[in-house]
Amino acid sequence: MQLYASICKRMLYPAKSLCFPLPQVLLVFTKEDSQSDAFWWACDRAGFRCNIARTPESAVECFLDKHHEVIVIDARQTCYFDPEAVCRSIRATKPSEHTVILAIVTLVVWCHEISTHLVSLLAIFLLACCFVFQRFLENSSVSACYNELIQIERGEVRLQFKLRACNSLFMALEHCQDAVEITSEDHVIQYVNPAFERMMGYHRGELIDKELTELPKSDKNRTDLLDTINTCIKKGKEWQGICYARKKSGESIQQHVRITPVIGQGGRKESVDVRSISSRSSDAPSLQNRRYSSMARIHSMTIEAPITKVINIINAAQESSPVTVAEALDRVLEILRTTELYSPQLASKEDDPHTNDLVGGLMSDGLRRLSGNEYVFSKSQLAVPVTLNDIPPPIAKMLDNEDRWDFNILELEAATQKRPLTYLGLKIFARFGVCEFLSCTEATLRSWLQVIEANYHSSNSYHNSTHAADVLHATAYFLRKDRVKGSLDQLDVVAALIAATVHDVDHPGRTNSFLCNAGSELAILYNDTAVLESHHAALAFQLTVRDKKCNIFRNMERTQFRTLRQAIIDMVLATEMTRHFEHVNKFVNSINKPMAAIEESSSNVSFRFLVLHIKNSPENRLLIKRMMIKCADVANPCRPLELCIEWAGRISEEYFAQTDEEKRQGLPVVMPIFDRNTCSVPKSQISFIDYFVMDMFDAWDAFASLPGLMEHLSENYKYWKSLDEMKCKSLRPPPAP
Repeated sequence: MQLYASICKRMLYPAKSLCFPLPQVLLVFTKEDSQSDAFWWACDRAGFRCNIARTPESAVECFLDKHHEVIVIDARQTCYFDPEAVCRSIRATKPSEHTVILAIVTLVVWCHEISTHLVSLLAIFLLACCFVFQRFLENSSVSACYNELIQIERGEVRLQFKLRACNSLFMALEHCQDAVEITSEDHVIQYVNPAFERMMGYHRGELIDKELTELPKSDKNRTDLLDTINTCIKKGKEWQGICYARKKSGESIQQHVRITPVIGQGGRKESVDVRSISSRSSDAPSLQNRRYSSMARIHSMTIEAPITKVINIINAAQESSPVTVAEALDRVLEILRTTELYSPQLASKEDDPHTNDLVGGLMSDGLRRLSGNEYVFSKSQLAVPVTLNDIPPPIAKMLDNEDRWDFNILELEAATQKRPLTYLGLKIFARFGVCEFLSCTEATLRSWLQVIEANYHSSNSYHNSTHAADVLHATAYFLRKDRVKGSLDQLDVVAALIAATVHDVDHPGRTNSFLCNAGSELAILYNDTAVLESHHAALAFQLTVRDKKCNIFRNMERTQFRTLRQAIIDMVLATEMTRHFEHVNKFVNSINKPMAAIEESSSNVSFRFLVLHIKNSPENRLLIKRMMIKCADVANPCRPLELCIEWAGRISEEYFAQTDEEKRQGLPVVMPIFDRNTCSVPKSQISFIDYFVMDMFDAWDAFASLPGLMEHLSENYKYWKSLDEMKCKSLRPPPAP
């Protein structure tokens, strides 16, 4: 691949793409005083990591260990140590090349004299091309120290970061296997890397400061090719196509070229030209071009995704469109090239910071609902049932109502000593004939439910086996609705029940973002992508097949098992919130709207016809299953009020615990609103319902017909609103005076 970048000489780095880390600061003070304290607190306010050294030796040792970007040294008095000698020692180390020194001086030195040691000290700094020295008039105001540090961070420190990035970039270019050529906007060559020299046969000295027009051109290119490219670039559009280049030996090589205009500093238009080399030279093939051959063949294949075809059609339409239409189509292309096509854009953070923080935390870490613990548990041991008939009578009587939406899962939690999943699972799986479908015994199913429940963390206030049982209950309730039942086959039903049972197994009570920020083993294993959901699905199958006593899939035919396995995995992964709006919008556009159109087109249309319309499409059944488990997973706001309040307290406590741990470990706080000292639970519930729950359940209700749930949702929303209007931050209103 050959890369041409038209870059003006004063801009040798992609400034907008750089991410500036917060600097580390070293304070060199022989003793603690108001000045050292002021800089310490200023660093704390700015979020800069800070170390303090009291002796020259410890200063150098600490610097070599941490490689600080900023050193603040006390140069007010020289009786305790020689600041010049300290700086000379630091300057002699290689890591100091990009370090900024700030010397604290007194008013006498500042206004009336530049003492001998400061003159020589300044000379040391000026002799170093990148070693920056500044003076600061002593001032024990934290604000003054903070402002000074911020100015240094925004100025010299960021400049040093850019220089370091530039050095790294050119080091990478020198060693990369792709040919790279950098030119100015006037097409004057400024840089070529060794790979370019080897590929084209030129030495660097033969090319630098020469215009591209001075180099031999291949006669295989169309005569109007250069004009076409320039016209496209001037319009700010990307150009892509095939062209030929001539090597020093005279050989022509075919290249797939992609030129993208880039706006640099001062509004100057520059371009980046990426070229893939084909398998053919005009005279003879070369072994070193084999890698480029493969790339060219890939480019020539007609493997196009639907979105690529759409973009190509729009590009073609732009060529013959008026300027206003072409500009509008440019905006369309920008939107189509984003990765979040189904996610709405949030309002500015200032408009609703509470919702932004909540949504940001949930959308990036895959966790879901908001939600005390007032239920008393028995201390006596409860025997584990071998089959459904062995369930203790009080629990069996409680399970008689498990098919009702107002079934109290928390009472079952208390009665079963925090093991509701096994008992409820036995009842629901029997009701839906799961053992018959899987060809497994009830004892095997019981063993499997026990293993799965044992791997839920009972120490979690929310993500425990009670939550799994709650989601299983909601899923079973949805599966009995006529349209849902008529749209899915038995394999879909079994997959949905199993997915609901395992969807949060081994949940650590922390969000995906927390695991990624903490560098956990799971985050590393799953590449920071859908970490928890991937783990839940993978572990569920590992636990199942590990022991034949609990392997409920053991007697299934291989093809049927693979189909069931894929359906379970897909549903578990659908509970990740980063694709929430994609799933909901696809359901609305593929299920709700077509069904509404069918119903409106004929008043005599039969229910059976509507169901067949869905059932005949595997894609539609997939959307229904995803929507069903998503709604079951976040159904707490649709439960009776007391259950809704309890779940709200539980999830809030789990998020509070995460925020506490993030602060203890110095990790980024994913959801700042969940600070137990300041959080308003009613506000968090309102935000969650507004942003995630309301629209999704409106769409699900339109399909499955759930008037009772929607009534609960409306009443619960009013409850949280009333608490918020009272400025109440807790789960319940304050007692009447």
